Amino acid sequence: GMAAAAALARVPDVDIDGGGVFKYVLVRVSAGGGSKDVVRGYGWAEYHADIYERLAAELEQLGCGCECLGGGRISHERDARRIHVYGYSMGFGRAKHSVTTEKLKAKYPDYEITWADEGY
Repeated sequence: GMAAAAALARVPDVDIDGGGVFKYVLVRVSAGGGSKDVVRGYGWAEYHADIYERLAAELEQLGCGCECLGGGRISHERDARRIHVYGYSMGFGRAKHSVTTEKLKAKYPDYEITWADEGY
C-alpha cells in the first residue's frame, strides 16, 4: 500500500563512502509486497555482515524487511571520478556487480563505473 511505498521511497538506493576502497553489500529491501535493491558500502566495516546488520536495524525501524543478495568491494576514486566494483563476501557470496553498477551509475552519472568478477 501507500505506507509501504513511502517507506521504500525513504530508503536511498545507494549510500557509499566518498572515497577509498571498502566492502559493500547488495540488499533487497521489501515492504508491503514491493521491493527494491540497494547498495551500501563503508570503510568502517571490518566484515560485510557489519554493514548488513546496521542496515537491517535501520530498515526494521521503517517497517521494512531485507535480505542480503551478496557482497564485494568498491574502489571509489573521487578525484578521477572512477568507481570499480569487484570481489565477493565470504559470508554472503558474490553480489551481482552488474546490478550494483547500474545503481551506482544512476547516483554518479558523471563517473566511469566498471566491474569485474575477479578479486577478493
